[in-house]
Amino acid sequence: MDAFARGVAALSRFFGVVAALMIVLSVLVVCQMVFVRAVLGQSTVWQTPFVTYLLVGATFLGSPYVLLLKGHVNVDLLPLYLPHPARKVLAFLAAALSLAFCLLLFIKGVEFWHEAYAKHWTSSSVWRIPLWIPYLSLPLGMGLVCLQYLADIYNLATGKDLPFGLKAEDTL
Repeated sequence: MDAFARGVAALSRFFGVVAALMIVLSVLVVCQMVFVRAVLGQSTVWQTPFVTYLLVGATFLGSPYVLLLKGHVNVDLLPLYLPHPARKVLAFLAAALSLAFCLLLFIKGVEFWHEAYAKHWTSSSVWRIPLWIPYLSLPLGMGLVCLQYLADIYNLATGKDLPFGLKAEDTL
């Protein structure tokens, strides 16, 4: 099971790098779009939807990396007032509820992606990109987040991670 947690962490790091590269690429495309419009006086066709899809994809694909780093929004006030055993129960409960939510997003995302693929949906822009391509980021990202939550629950259960990153003596 340790190999599973390490593998998921490596996968989360990989997709964190992919998400960062997607953001860098979107910045470069916006710069190119500004140059083409302002300097060359030409219109742009594909840049706006491309950047939109890249940023949405980066958000979903980068989510497991943010979870790995415990970078999601977290309110630590309640855990600071709880004794360590109750803090651990709260951490399991929070992870389980978050996992259930992400699993639901994954399932609905797969259905949405498959519908776009099966019905050959395309974007309404002149570019007419097949929508299954950008829509794939939702189930892929949420599937990876589910795996990261499972690894986090395992690490919490085995004592490799502390609940909310707080030691037993960390209280208010």
